[in-house]
Amino acid sequence: MAKLYFSYAAMNAGKSTLLLQGAYNYRERGMRPLLFTSALYVEDGIGLITSRIGIAEPAELYAGDDDLYQAVREHLEAGKVDCVFVDEAQFLTPEQVWQLARVADRLNIPVMCFGLRTDFQGKLFPGSAELLAIADVLREIRTICACGAKATMVVRQSADGRVLAQGEQVSIEKSVYISLCRKHWEEAIGRWPAKGPAH
Repeated sequence: MAKLYFSYAAMNAGKSTLLLQGAYNYRERGMRPLLFTSALYVEDGIGLITSRIGIAEPAELYAGDDDLYQAVREHLEAGKVDCVFVDEAQFLTPEQVWQLARVADRLNIPVMCFGLRTDFQGKLFPGSAELLAIADVLREIRTICACGAKATMVVRQSADGRVLAQGEQVSIEKSVYISLCRKHWEEAIGRWPAKGPAH
């Protein structure tokens, strides 16, 4: 039986690299993976999943009003689909998460979603919240804070390096984000004095 997977992490943990490696493994075995990424990441009119280590691959784009179950069915009409990979899964709507669950449940195709769990304010993204609620398999991909502890949070910085505590939930400019452990995130956004109480 196919499953819905959610692999989540803070920024710069290698989520896209793992996705692209997984898709390569399917192709290497003569299988056909289907890749999706958010329409926020369109480049020159095409979707592109890009890893910081320099590998990239074209992908189908999804926007908030797209029916991903129907999109996968249309691809099935053109040929076998062995696995669906979804990058930037935090941008899925809750309904799209259910559509992907139906791909696993009704079409018997594994769906592997990769994305952020929380935004720069420490709040769950709607797509991530729904995936955490209904995915069959949850996997945390680890990255580290500058202190060496596990990074689970991200801060957003302005162009001059100031940490921002307010703003829109979505900003696709990846270079303005830094992954931190919870302790240093709380200090960075001003919820706890950096040189304050030790307890």
